[in-house]
Amino acid sequence: MKKISVRVITRASKNEIIPFGTGLKAKITKPPVDGEANDALIKMLAKYYSIPKNSIKIVSGKTSKNKIIEISD
Repeated sequence: MKKISVRVITRASKNEIIPFGTGLKAKITKPPVDGEANDALIKMLAKYYSIPKNSIKIVSGKTSKNKIIEISD
């Protein structure tokens, strides 16, 4: 099990993941409404790491720009 920190920027012009310090920065086109940005983040991380979406969980910061993500092996 691995934990990473992710800084989320919503309403960006395009979806992308960028290495940022010891974690990642995720630019997401979705707004932070009704969990849309969190869902998009999980989908992007699954593609980035080439793992299934159910292996990724937001453990801290569901309503914050700074999130802690747990990736199951």
